Amino acid sequence: MDQRAVAGQGPHSRHLVLMLLLAWLLAGCASTSSSPQRHDSINGQWITVQRGDTLGAIAARAEVPLERLTRFNPGVDARRLAVGQRLLVPTQRERAPSGGPYRYQVRPGDTYSGIARRFGTNPARVQSANSSIPANRLQVGQLIQVPLSGGTSSTSSGNGGTASSGSSGTAASSASTSQPPAQRPDPGNLPSSARNWPWPLDDYRIVRRFGPDDRGTLQPMLLATQNGSEAKAVADGQVRFAGSMRQLGRVVIVHHDGNLQSVYALCGELKVADGQSVSQGTPVCQVDYSNSTERHDLLFDLRHGGKPVDPTKVLR
Repeated sequence: MDQRAVAGQGPHSRHLVLMLLLAWLLAGCASTSSSPQRHDSINGQWITVQRGDTLGAIAARAEVPLERLTRFNPGVDARRLAVGQRLLVPTQRERAPSGGPYRYQVRPGDTYSGIARRFGTNPARVQSANSSIPANRLQVGQLIQVPLSGGTSSTSSGNGGTASSGSSGTAASSASTSQPPAQRPDPGNLPSSARNWPWPLDDYRIVRRFGPDDRGTLQPMLLATQNGSEAKAVADGQVRFAGSMRQLGRVVIVHHDGNLQSVYALCGELKVADGQSVSQGTPVCQVDYSNSTERHDLLFDLRHGGKPVDPTKVLR
């Protein structure tokens, strides 16, 4: 590691790394927030892009995952938002899993043809996926399934738009040809101390591994556990953030020697505070229940110099 990387542990650089880390987590992760919508909620509405708007900011305001907002607005380039452009903001009940089918809430004026045209699929497929609802009986607020062209008819696991386990070979092939494979950021050579760390949970199941999803979006690791489980610090360090974040619930970030950071998100009760020194195995939070996945999930992430690291390379 060069001198600039070592110097990056100063207070200003640490603040920058923290902000970049939180931005990445918000952009890549599925939402499991169960907080009620605000009275000024934009969910379910068409909105007009204003000066200074970004998809990330709009997603945060609506408390929906950025990926879901993007998939509900096919053809919109996040890098080229234009003032006056109209965007459809999904509701908390809607879903957009990779490969489909999408869970879509009917809006005024909707028809099967119009919905199919919006998502680039066939009206007959949409009608077939909702055979119990005749085309002339669509009602505002109904939830319908929207199978995508080349997608599967399996239902979403409800995780807010991350890869579903029911994708067919055809859908996977289509995704691989339309999306370039995600390039994992090179975290550089890890310090010798980053070896054989314990897992953050005593009892866990990996429900999403670190790596790109079907659309090439890099995703952190997601662990399912039991009610009452506590996440524990994977190494000695100092808490640099302990608080709430929209879409991620409560979050704890611990800095370790060697410019390493560990992140614990989707927490319930926090067990530590900003600035607190922790030892390996110290409980940092209680894992919260997710209404969307109907599990107790912990989002766990490791960083080296702000760049994501596959946890399996460090944990024993």
